[in-house]
Amino acid sequence: MDKQNVQMNPPHPGTNLTGPPGHIGYPGPQAGYAVPPPGYASPGPVGFPVQHQPVTGHPGAPTQVPWMPAPLPPLNCPPGLEYLTQIDQLLIHQQIELLEVLIGFETNNKYEIKNSLGQRIYFAAEDTDCCTRNCCGPSRPFTMRILDNMGREVITLERPLRCTSCCFPCCLQEIEIQAPPGVPVGYVTQTWHPCLPKFTIQNERREDVLRISGPCVICSCCADIDFEVKSLDDKYVVGKISKHWTGLIKELFTDVDNFGIQFPLDLDVKMKAVMLGACFLIVWP
Repeated sequence: MDKQNVQMNPPHPGTNLTGPPGHIGYPGPQAGYAVPPPGYASPGPVGFPVQHQPVTGHPGAPTQVPWMPAPLPPLNCPPGLEYLTQIDQLLIHQQIELLEVLIGFETNNKYEIKNSLGQRIYFAAEDTDCCTRNCCGPSRPFTMRILDNMGREVITLERPLRCTSCCFPCCLQEIEIQAPPGVPVGYVTQTWHPCLPKFTIQNERREDVLRISGPCVICSCCADIDFEVKSLDDKYVVGKISKHWTGLIKELFTDVDNFGIQFPLDLDVKMKAVMLGACFLIVWP
């Protein structure tokens, strides 16, 4: 992935995004996070540097993969999101499923989510039934469960079944991001446009925060597909979501995809989680 930092312009008096000094084009951390639902298990000991995935971890995931050491959680940070406080990039690698390659049978997608150093931060696994996967294809509704280095679910993505045609301005795509599970922290909704893929990032109160715009033709041919994350007035680029070219063989014979996300280091941690959810919505295989 191109690790060059996204160029960000200074805030403009006309922008309608607010935040404390040093925060560009997005709201700063907010106090008063909702209380996790009963029975939710919090992450492991604070600052415990887990370097390798436990053997009893995620099904199908390779063992002895380096994990990012757990940083100290900041004040009012939802449990499990402390990993996002120290990074400005996410790399998402889909795992190859042999059954899909051999017979084309659609299985639950699984992803490794890493930082720019190649350390695994999270493991994401789709949770949908067989009929839905194979009948609805890429348009299917899904639940994506994102687990931390202790195997605990810290983020849940819920995508309902919605319309995918640009000819219908109603019932457009959206996804809800929960952190921890059961506590919404934001939404990503599709904005109708006859030609361009456009989306809006919202906070937990359904207030617009950022916008996402993509290319007119979403086709990868020896090049990455980039979606720019902009301020609400579309003047300033504050991040990027990319679908990476994986090579001719993988593109022809598999539906395995790699993604990349760039955002400001000091972006509110909840908005980082929402951008992660946006990636799974707008470049879903």
